Amino acid sequence: MRVLVVDDHAIVRHGLARLLASDGDHQVSQAVDGREALDLARTVHPDLIILDLNLPGIGGLELLRRLVQTGAGKILILSMHAEPLYARRALDAGAAGYVTKNATPEELLTAIRRVAGGGRYIEAEVAQTLALGAGAETLDVLTPRELEIMRLLVQGSSLAEIAAALGVGYKTVANTLSLVKSKLGVARTADLVRLGIDTGIG
Repeated sequence: MRVLVVDDHAIVRHGLARLLASDGDHQVSQAVDGREALDLARTVHPDLIILDLNLPGIGGLELLRRLVQTGAGKILILSMHAEPLYARRALDAGAAGYVTKNATPEELLTAIRRVAGGGRYIEAEVAQTLALGAGAETLDVLTPRELEIMRLLVQGSSLAEIAAALGVGYKTVANTLSLVKSKLGVARTADLVRLGIDTGIG
């Protein structure tokens, strides 16, 4: 089976390559960002793509949509996010499976086999949060960057810390949060944080 692993962390890519090698004869290609992933998808024609959502350059969700549009192989998301909003967006965009990086190697192999075989696989914890997180569709109006800034705010980061984490200016973060409040119809930062907690993105 031809597998394309897309993750900007070398330790994750190499770990997945070793895991796949232990499971059979797989040809594993690796990409560090969206541009490289699109190039490899065209040349390698993978049967399965294991995709992280947090990528430099082209964001994971946008890359997922482009890969689906080009008819690339079946796509399994391997993400740090267990929040229902991320999972639902990925599945709606065309992913066949969603597993977090907290999954055991055994569960990840199960997901790989299921998705590669034409089925769907959602990690149990994620499936439960999806079932309980119906209110998260309120946040569908936000862009991935707006959602990420809101998530960091909900986790307790200051605007300066968010700016440093994302490599953008303080004013950019402040302006983005003002836009987020406007989109979601809340006036105060405290209300925005409460909404984030209620929808499970923290």
